[in-house]
Amino acid sequence: MRLVFAGTPAPAVPTLRALLDSPRHEVRAVITRPPAPAGRGRRPAASPVGTVASEAGLPVLTPRRPGDPQFLAELARLAPDCCPVVAYGALIPAPVLSIPRRGWVNLHFSLLPAWRGAAPVQHAVLHGDEVTGASTFLLEEGLDTGPVYGVVTEPIRPQDTAGALLDRLAHSGAQLMLATLDGIEDDRLVPVPQPGDGVSFAPKLTVDDARVDWSAPGRHVERLIRACTPQPGAWTTFRGDRLKLGPVRLRGAADLAPGELQATRSGVAVGTAGPAVELGEVQPAGKRPIPAADWARGARIGHGERLG
Repeated sequence: MRLVFAGTPAPAVPTLRALLDSPRHEVRAVITRPPAPAGRGRRPAASPVGTVASEAGLPVLTPRRPGDPQFLAELARLAPDCCPVVAYGALIPAPVLSIPRRGWVNLHFSLLPAWRGAAPVQHAVLHGDEVTGASTFLLEEGLDTGPVYGVVTEPIRPQDTAGALLDRLAHSGAQLMLATLDGIEDDRLVPVPQPGDGVSFAPKLTVDDARVDWSAPGRHVERLIRACTPQPGAWTTFRGDRLKLGPVRLRGAADLAPGELQATRSGVAVGTAGPAVELGEVQPAGKRPIPAADWARGARIGHGERLG
């Protein structure tokens, strides 16, 4: 089939590469978000998908809005049979959805109808799900509501961060997308409507969401930090300055008040509403991540000092 691929961040790249390697499909162009400020210099940089597309010699379309008349005309000229999409980052309006004769096929990193929205992997980790996966579905105007073509499942490991889990799903999901497009071309697949029950939503986690509340149970703190790793990055405060937090582990019972620190030669514990947690790496403002025990020695933590 003639394809125009839409995607923006790094997790969309495995799918683009799989389609470029497929002997059955022709990727005619790529749609991605416009260059955005990145790095310390905040200079505009192409998206990961845009970079791979340029290296492959593909036309790269970066409309400000997918409904722009000039973009509609260009997409119609390309005449795609289907538009596969992975984490493009903007809603596709109805006039654009109607251009490819086989529609737009979205790869979403959850087992729909669970975790519809922008951050399905983060919410699966945050809420303690044991299994997640990826789904391909026919895109429509609703938020991840279209009928499903196929799914792949993935267990969530006890130490998984959102980043590690998303990386696995990006690769298994790429193969799911390829199999879905093959099945659509062969007229073997018919999308199945999503059930009405089991619906949950996964809004984007903000920097404010990533601030650790030490009065919460230890299990929640541990999951929140894994869910916010690497983005937006879990954090707390110490002596009035922001302190970024890497994944922690539950330490068990400890006589510590919420946020209270206990530093030993081997590690640093922090009190919660339940079991204390042991810090992993921490990153003081303006510095690199370091093991919590090294940070504690340099900070000379006093008796009764707290985070947050």
